[in-house]
Amino acid sequence: MTSASTSFPRLLTEIDELTRPDHSFLTNEVRCFFMGEYTARAGFSHSPTNNLIQNFKKPMDRRGTAQWRWKEKAVQDASAALNAAFGNASLAGMTFVPIPPSKVKTDPMYDDRMARMLRGVRQGLDIRELVVQRANRAAAHDTEDRPRPETMAAQYMIDEALTAPAPATILVCDDMLTTGCQFMAMRSVLSARFPQAQIFGVFLARRAPQAIEFDDLDIDL
Repeated sequence: MTSASTSFPRLLTEIDELTRPDHSFLTNEVRCFFMGEYTARAGFSHSPTNNLIQNFKKPMDRRGTAQWRWKEKAVQDASAALNAAFGNASLAGMTFVPIPPSKVKTDPMYDDRMARMLRGVRQGLDIRELVVQRANRAAAHDTEDRPRPETMAAQYMIDEALTAPAPATILVCDDMLTTGCQFMAMRSVLSARFPQAQIFGVFLARRAPQAIEFDDLDIDL
């Protein structure tokens, strides 16, 4: 199934003391919000969230194929969902910063899906690609070697051409919250450059923990 979802969640939920342990690098003081819950190793048909995220993440080499329209539809659906989640809230004074993808802008596989999605939320938003990658890296889902936030932060740099005016409230945006490594790296880089800014995380989905079958539990009955 590759059809885009029409029932993706349209409410933002905050990561709290119950869900924070699912994202090992998130610390107690950070505030992150998400809409859907993504189940790893499950297909498009598993849930509306899986449907949207898997289409949203289709790689750039699918352009020109029959699959590409589902990626474009997922970007549009995500924009509409996030707009609905914000409701009537004033977003003035907030700066939206997408987490950069794994490829640099000059790479043919560079995918600006997050920036495009944010531009579709509503007019007048302050959207800035303030953080860019120094070099290509392996996408998180393509490697078993998961870096720590400080390692990831060393791969990021601030685009100084976009720093004025200095942002007061920064919403770091990405499609998936997994370990929280990239968010914490972004937060480190941004807070060093803008120490007075408040920084939050906004995600289309978080990775849901794997359910444990009762038969797999080591319990003596």
